[in-house]
Amino acid sequence: MDDVENLEKMCQKIINLDPKMRSARHISSRGHLTAGGMKDGTFSLEDQKHDEMMFMELALRVRMRREFDAEFGEVHFSMSYRDKVVVMSFPLNNDSVLLLSCEKDIDFATIAFKVLKIIKPLKKTPTKTF
Repeated sequence: MDDVENLEKMCQKIINLDPKMRSARHISSRGHLTAGGMKDGTFSLEDQKHDEMMFMELALRVRMRREFDAEFGEVHFSMSYRDKVVVMSFPLNNDSVLLLSCEKDIDFATIAFKVLKIIKPLKKTPTKTF
């Protein structure tokens, strides 16, 4: 089984965690969609061009946040509570990122920690600095 197939299965497992999940997408370090997508029957709120721009901006933001890991510790996830959706991002190995969107009334604290358990194999093992 190749990496893309594993990533697709992971995204589907995450979408199935809660009926209020809208999407689970794996984004490469270069900002390209590599796996996942929208839940069946759910449509993106933005067009494909805006998706691509959002993915590139997200990949850059994930890399930039790492600049503060020494001071604040590793970022496990970030969340935006927007007017129409909740968006969460989870940094993974090689500066890739898992991007989720959910309905606003989802229990986002619970879902975020369920997702962290699922993606644990894709997270870097932190190196200790003394």
